[in-house]
Amino acid sequence: MSIAKTYNPKEAEEKWYSYWKANGFFRSTPDEREPYTIVMPPPNVTGVLHMGHMLNNTIQDVLIRRARMQGKNACWVPGTDHASIATEAKVVAMLKEQGIDKRSLSREDFLKHAWEWKEKYGGIILKQLEKLGASCDWDRTRFTMDPELYQSVIRVFVDLYNKGLIYRGYRMVNWDPEAKTNISDEEVVYKEKNGKLYHLKYQVEGSDQYIVVATTRPETIFGDTAVCINPNDERYAWLKGKQVIVPIVGRKVNIIEDEYVDLEFGTGCLKVTPAHDVNDYELGKKHDLEFVDIFTDDAKLNDNGLHYAGMDRFKVRKEIEKELEEKGLLEKVENYTNNVGTSERTGAVIEPKISNQWFLKMEDLGKPALDNVMDDTIKFHPTKFKNIYRNWMENVTDWNISRQLWWGHQIPAYFYGDGNDDFVVAQTAEEALSLAQQKSGNAGLTLTDLRQDEDVLDTWFSAWLWPISVFNGINEPENEEINYYYPTQDLVTAPDIIFFWVARMIVSGYEFRGQLPFENVYFTGIVRDKLGRKMSKSLGNSPDPIDLMNEYGADATRMGMLLTAPAGNDLPFDVELCVQGRNFANKIWNAFRLVKGWEIIDAPASQADKISASWFDARFNQALAEIEENFKHYRLSDALMTTYKLVWDDFCAWYLELVKPAYGSPIASETRDKVTSFFQRVLTLVHPFMPFLTEELWHDELFGAKEEQDCIIVAEFPKVNVFDEQVIKDFAVAQQIISEVRNIRNSKGISPKVALPLAINQQSDIDLGQYIAIITKIANLESVTFVTEKVAGATSFLAGKDECYVLLENNVDIDAERERIEKELDYLKGFLVSVDKKLSNERFVQNAKPEIVENEKSKKADAEAKIKILQESLTALG
Repeated sequence: MSIAKTYNPKEAEEKWYSYWKANGFFRSTPDEREPYTIVMPPPNVTGVLHMGHMLNNTIQDVLIRRARMQGKNACWVPGTDHASIATEAKVVAMLKEQGIDKRSLSREDFLKHAWEWKEKYGGIILKQLEKLGASCDWDRTRFTMDPELYQSVIRVFVDLYNKGLIYRGYRMVNWDPEAKTNISDEEVVYKEKNGKLYHLKYQVEGSDQYIVVATTRPETIFGDTAVCINPNDERYAWLKGKQVIVPIVGRKVNIIEDEYVDLEFGTGCLKVTPAHDVNDYELGKKHDLEFVDIFTDDAKLNDNGLHYAGMDRFKVRKEIEKELEEKGLLEKVENYTNNVGTSERTGAVIEPKISNQWFLKMEDLGKPALDNVMDDTIKFHPTKFKNIYRNWMENVTDWNISRQLWWGHQIPAYFYGDGNDDFVVAQTAEEALSLAQQKSGNAGLTLTDLRQDEDVLDTWFSAWLWPISVFNGINEPENEEINYYYPTQDLVTAPDIIFFWVARMIVSGYEFRGQLPFENVYFTGIVRDKLGRKMSKSLGNSPDPIDLMNEYGADATRMGMLLTAPAGNDLPFDVELCVQGRNFANKIWNAFRLVKGWEIIDAPASQADKISASWFDARFNQALAEIEENFKHYRLSDALMTTYKLVWDDFCAWYLELVKPAYGSPIASETRDKVTSFFQRVLTLVHPFMPFLTEELWHDELFGAKEEQDCIIVAEFPKVNVFDEQVIKDFAVAQQIISEVRNIRNSKGISPKVALPLAINQQSDIDLGQYIAIITKIANLESVTFVTEKVAGATSFLAGKDECYVLLENNVDIDAERERIEKELDYLKGFLVSVDKKLSNERFVQNAKPEIVENEKSKKADAEAKIKILQESLTALG
């Protein structure tokens, strides 16, 4: 392999991803190994890769690659969601561009267009994930409307209906007039908007008196069927039993009494529009009021809106203000700020609307799902999301599962008559016919007499089965794959779908499999910019992940995403993180070039090289233990940072420098073999984070000849070996001596080529003698001597407990050195004052953890020792 001066990520990425995929490294089939399974949160078929996807799928890939290297049967199932509302909107828009109105098409014709759109655009995001390096089992790619998954949804609906858990009811829902469907409470986003509060005059029937009613929505007066007062409001006692006339409409409506009315809000009189307000809906049911629907599905006034019929609701609001004022029925208008419900899907202002919908009873279904999260049978990372989850599950309401769309899983309810109860639920029309004949008592019914419900199921009603349905566990509950891969191990997802998806998957897992769907849930944070704003296309503050990967490479971009991505906490992303990732890749590449370029001599390792190897082996295992602990607690950002420091600092900056032969000299074969052995272990540690670079290097002859299938993607992930921490602590003293000598050179402008003498007054009990050769080489010393007393005229420093003296002779400016020491003394004395203040504070000493107090005491002793040495050095200068 010829060595390029710099790493070429594009070339490596294209080569190795194709190779991995073609040679089946991502594939998984049940066998005797321990399974490790992740199901990808299926992105919408309408989607393209954004920064949130990038973060989520990078984390999944790190976990799956590590599991694969640990010898587990790693199975990462990819797929996409049909996304009813979003996809239908895309198809409708596409048809509109072609001059076709959806309403002019039959359902079958519309679905043909939808499937064509899906086949053309629906796989874009999965192809983009390949560029990221996502090691999914692409042979298992699923789509929520695949035949098996479609059948699973229908089977589950029928099962739950037959259990009495699904029912059809006439209820108030959140109507999205742009998508022309209802949406769930969780899909309503409340936004603070500036509006107006209109004070309208309602004439009291049979008199010249008026009462004033305050409303933010004057256009809804066409649906008013009562005015409500609080029975305890003495101001309106005279109104009891009377009627008032709705302005413009002319309808006489009763005055009703209910303590629901807030005595302090508005005028104390409440207009009641039962068909178009959630709270009025409850009042309407309680007082048996008429429900007058005034809106069309696209939020225009219908015929009940009189001369405003066909006009948009917001335009009516402006026009009706003028009419009310002209007729003397508008007392005043005030500026008013309130929270307005908007659709998460389209951004349209939600219109409360009453309609027949299908609901799933959640209270009993949710109990196992709540209990098994709260007792940590299913673990949330971080745990703070347990309280959010508990609050929702303890207050869960019935799930509105029907949507007024064509793209999706059509509800398997078949109507055979005009009555509200004239329907049956079945998996097929043939089964439905038999049930309808029995229920109606009409054996003459035929298939042509049946009308399947036009609505489809909420997208989440298919998504909640995802960990089961991808293995066909609904249709064939005892098949080999569901029994092997289920339950899955880890779910990686964003916290904003904890209710939509996570909670419901847990519910379905216990309902249909009697067990959890996954053991751990890792909640990612939100990707934000440097100003703390959520990244979005509308703000223009979100880079394109594909552009990032093209510029910096997939490995560098993956690393940039993970460097500041603690579980559950937002990620303050900066492109500089990708630069850091690229620099890290180059650091590893340059280390490879360095080692590759060494000439080798057949010789044993020197004692110094053996000591260096002993230290790095211990340090490697110490770091690996930290990394394993971080993975155990899903602290992937910390695991990456520990890996980064091990490679950059310990391996490259220290170990390679320690064993590097002098310029033009060869390296002992035993030492070189040790270096390459360590390098391979380092690469396996880095691989889950940076798969392409590590695979590229793995196959170089430097690391020995390899068989075709001997790739790092399936190499063994390192295991922690027993290591001696004392070796690391002792070596740290040698490292400190080297660093201090280098600092002295830098501060005094002494060339690294000038060899300096060093004297050590050893106070510690470690064997410093074994490190002399190392210290001499790396610090470029002409000699190292051990003394028993202080050395006059020398620059001194502490390394652990040992006092060290560098004899500078004519290499230093005495006045500049005196100034430097005085500045350092001033700093240390100030530092000592602050530590003394802490330790003299009784509250701090009594309340702080013992180890924190001890740490402060250690800081004090260290500062005092340094001050003493600096003062002696100052005296020696004269």
